[in-house]
Amino acid sequence: MISREQRTPLSEWWWTVDRLQLAAIIALMLAGVILSLAASPPVATRIGLDPFHFFNRHVFFLLPSFIVMIAVSFLSPRQIRRSALIVFAISIVLIVATLLVGPEVKGARRWITLLGVNIQASEAAKPAFVVLAAWLFAESAGRPEMPATSMALVLLLTLVSLLVMEPDFGQTMLILMVWGSLFFIAGMRMVWVLGLAGAASAGLFGAYLLVPHVAARIKHFMNPASGDTFQVDTAMEAFYNGGWFGLGPGEGIAKRNLPDSHTDFVFAVGAEEFGIVLCLALLALYAFIVIRALLRAYATEDMFARFAASGLAVLFGVQAAINMAVNLQLIPAKGMTLPFISYGGSSMVSLAYGVGMMLALTRHRPRTEMQSIGEAAAAHRYA
Repeated sequence: MISREQRTPLSEWWWTVDRLQLAAIIALMLAGVILSLAASPPVATRIGLDPFHFFNRHVFFLLPSFIVMIAVSFLSPRQIRRSALIVFAISIVLIVATLLVGPEVKGARRWITLLGVNIQASEAAKPAFVVLAAWLFAESAGRPEMPATSMALVLLLTLVSLLVMEPDFGQTMLILMVWGSLFFIAGMRMVWVLGLAGAASAGLFGAYLLVPHVAARIKHFMNPASGDTFQVDTAMEAFYNGGWFGLGPGEGIAKRNLPDSHTDFVFAVGAEEFGIVLCLALLALYAFIVIRALLRAYATEDMFARFAASGLAVLFGVQAAINMAVNLQLIPAKGMTLPFISYGGSSMVSLAYGVGMMLALTRHRPRTEMQSIGEAAAAHRYA
């Protein structure tokens, strides 16, 4: 079924997909299962649930996530654009519905329940937004007369405005960073990049002045004595306790006290039980996936595939970097999941959708297929 001589969809996928990158992603998924088993039972027990409640749900969400990743990696660039447009439109509708009828938790509305399942629509919006922005930047490069850059800016402002209304400033900063990276990769003038950076800094300062939640986190980070820093302090103790090789599976202490040990601080739990060696291995896997995707994206001749794959790689890498930086007390707490490691159904399925598109866009497609894509694009522009 996967012989080079047999021209089947499965064989063509197998011989064109980046198998090393796929193996690294699967390794992360397996690591997530192990760390979920290590970190989640104390949390479930503390709130009166079955000890393996979060672990069972983590494994339950892993199967559809894997199916989504593999299925999406079969798609062509045109199908990816169309799917991203549909997913983004549905996500925007769900975010608006969340703002209107979603429950308020800790001063924010980020979740909506559909058919008994809690959904965080902003998670699905992120990879779809990156693909649509890359599409517009690619159109701008090929058709200068088209106001694609302005349309990409409108797309950004729409999503950012909804995220700020939730409010979810962690996701907002992530979206701004990825959009700015795409803006730079697309070859836009440096003055615009600097202007956008200044606007983002002004927005952050405005949030500090106007939003007590943001101001409290920044003050706690700058001056730990000014507020409750129990979670980040406990996470740092976990790193100290674990040392190079850890205390051993099940021997961790931090997970018994950390309320978010299975989500935001699972990296610290892994460090305490399996050591800094595990942390470096996870860091190497994330770096390998991002660098490999960027190299493959740079090698492709399709401008859209290059921009979209690069943007998805930056999204994946920056999200992982933010979570690990919070665990190491390098930046204020953001509430950002660690890709494929932290517990969270919406996050896991959305990440699988994003890396599936990344695998699809970085496949080594035959030159004849790339020529047909270019000819179709040229015909579309002529029309």
